[in-house]
Amino acid sequence: MSAESTASRGVPQQNRFKVWRQTRPFWAGLFTMIGGVPIAYLPYGDMRLGNMTLAMQTTAGAGALIIGVLLITLGLTMWFQPAVRVFAGVATIVLGLISIPVSNFGGLVIGFLFALVGGGMSASWAPAPPVEETDAEAAAEAGETEAAPAAPGEHHEHHGTTGTTQPLIPQQGAEVPVAETTTEANGGSNSAG
Repeated sequence: MSAESTASRGVPQQNRFKVWRQTRPFWAGLFTMIGGVPIAYLPYGDMRLGNMTLAMQTTAGAGALIIGVLLITLGLTMWFQPAVRVFAGVATIVLGLISIPVSNFGGLVIGFLFALVGGGMSASWAPAPPVEETDAEAAAEAGETEAAPAAPGEHHEHHGTTGTTQPLIPQQGAEVPVAETTTEANGGSNSAG
C-alpha cells in the first residue's frame, strides 16, 4: 500500500491535501503526535525562572522518551498506513495509560489526554464508502456504446447454449423449469466430484 492515494492523482493541485487528509485518520494522527511531545520532553526539559531552574527529571526518563517517540511514530503510521489504524489507535491508548506512572502523570496530563483522544479517534475512524458510478458513466469511460439500460419494468434476456431465450430475472409467479437430476441440468455430465 503506497502513501500516495490513487484518488489524488486526478485532483487539482489546491485540493490534493484535502483529499489526502480525508482518506486517512488525519486528526487522530495529529493529536497522537501532539500527545507524544510533552510525554517525551518533560522528563528531560527544565524551566528557568530568573536564577531558579525547575527540573522535572525522573528516574524513568528513558521510559518516557521511548513512550513519546512511539506515540509520534504511531501518529505518523496513522497518516501513512491507514490500514493499521485500529492497531495504532489501541497501541496509542495503551501507551497513553502507561505514561501516567512513567512520565510525570502523562506529560502533566496534557500528553495523556491528547494520546487518549488521538487513539480513540484512530480506532473509530472508518474510510468513506466509495462513490458508485452510474452505468452510463462507466460505459462512457470504457468507450462502450451498447444498448441503453433497461427501464425498471423491463427484464434483460439471456440466450443459453440451446439458443432459447430465458429471462435473467424470472417473473413473479412464473414457473421456472427445474431439471430432475444433475445429469440433465449439466447437459449429461455428472457434477459430483
